[in-house]
Amino acid sequence: MPVFTFSGKNASGEKITGERVAANKQVLAAQLRRERVTPGSIREKGKEFSLPMFGSAKVKTKDIAIFFRQFSVMIDAGLPLVQCLEILAANQENPTFQKTLTGVRTTVEGGATLANAMRQYPNIFDDLTTNMMEAGETGGILDIILQRLAQYVEKAVKLRSAVKSALIYPVAIVSIAVLIVGALLKWVVPIFANLFVGLGVDLPLPTRMVIGLSAFVGHFWWFFILGSVALFYGIKQIRKHPKGRYYLDHILLKMPAVGPLLRKIAVARFTRTLGTLITSGVPILEGLAITAKTSGNAVLEEALLKVRKAIEEGRTIVDPLKESGVFPNMVTQMIGVGEATGAMDNMLQKIGDFYEDEVDAATRDMLAMLEPLIIGLLGISVGGIVVSLYLPLFSMIAKLSG
Repeated sequence: MPVFTFSGKNASGEKITGERVAANKQVLAAQLRRERVTPGSIREKGKEFSLPMFGSAKVKTKDIAIFFRQFSVMIDAGLPLVQCLEILAANQENPTFQKTLTGVRTTVEGGATLANAMRQYPNIFDDLTTNMMEAGETGGILDIILQRLAQYVEKAVKLRSAVKSALIYPVAIVSIAVLIVGALLKWVVPIFANLFVGLGVDLPLPTRMVIGLSAFVGHFWWFFILGSVALFYGIKQIRKHPKGRYYLDHILLKMPAVGPLLRKIAVARFTRTLGTLITSGVPILEGLAITAKTSGNAVLEEALLKVRKAIEEGRTIVDPLKESGVFPNMVTQMIGVGEATGAMDNMLQKIGDFYEDEVDAATRDMLAMLEPLIIGLLGISVGGIVVSLYLPLFSMIAKLSG
C-alpha cells in the first residue's frame, strides 16, 4: 500500500505531521478523524509534485442518476453492498466518479455506513443524498431509497434540460445579431463614411448617428469586452455574498416573463425535494433544512428556514408558507390538505408533477413569444443601419435627376 505524508490539527489545536500507510487518501482522512485529528493536507509520498490533470473533473448529474438506478437494481437483486460499489466503480468512465466510488467502497469495507462514506464527498453526494441513504440503511429499504433518488435526479435533470433547451435558441439569435451589427459598425459603415466625405454630401440625422456610433465602436471596441467581463465578474462576486444573492434573486423573481417561470421552477424543486425526503423517512425539520440548502434560490431558502423555525415553535406548515409570500395559494392549500390527511408526501409529489408540467408549458410559451420579437429586433437593427447608409445616396440621386 502507498505511504502518505499528512498534516493537521489535533483536538488541542496543535499542528501535527507524519507519515502513514493507507489504501488511499480517503481512508487515511477517516482514520485521522477517528483519532480526533482534523486533516489539512494529505499527499502520497513520492508524488508530491504531480502534473496537473486536464479536462473536466466534474461529475455530471446524469451520471449520478444512472449510478443510483444501477445501484438499486443490484441491491434489489441481492448483491452485497461492497461488491455493488466495486462493479459500479469498475464500469465508471468518469475518472473522478470512479475514484469517488472506490473511496466509498474502501470506507464501507473499513466499517463505516454507506451514508457516512458518501459524506466524505460533499461535492458529489449532497445532504439530500446522504440523509436519504441514512434513512434507507436504518429502515432496511436501501433499494427503494436508491430508486427514489434515481427518479428524483432524473426529473431534476429533465427540468434543467427543458429550461436550457428553451434558452439556447434566443441566446444564439441574440449573439448572432450582436456579431452582425458589430461587424457592420466596425467594417462596413467606415467605407460609406469615407465615400460620403469624398462626395461632400449633406448627411441626414440617422446617417450621422450611425457613423458616430461606428466611430465609437471602432475606437472603444475594447470597452464592450471589458464591460461584459466586469459585469459577469461583478454579478459573480455579488452572488457570493448572502445579501447580494438574496437581492439578485428577489429582483429576478419580480421580473416580467422571467419571474413567474423562475418561481415555478423553484416551487417544482421545493415540492419534489421535500416530498422525496419525507417519503424516505427523513424528519420534516431536517427535510426543510436540506430543501432550503438545495433550493438554488436565496429568497426561497430564507422562506423555508422561517417555515422550519415556525414548525419548531409548534405551528403548522401552512401558515408560515402563506406568510412568506413566495408560494402560490394553490400550493399552500394542497400542502395544508396533505398535512391534515397525513398524506403530505404524496401531495408534495403531485404538486411537483404539476409544476414540472407548468415549467414545460411556460418555457414553450416564452420561446414562442421571444422568437418573433428577437427576429423583429434583428431586422430593425440591420435594416436601420442599411437604410441610414443609403439615405444620402438617395438624396444625391434625386438632386442629379432634378
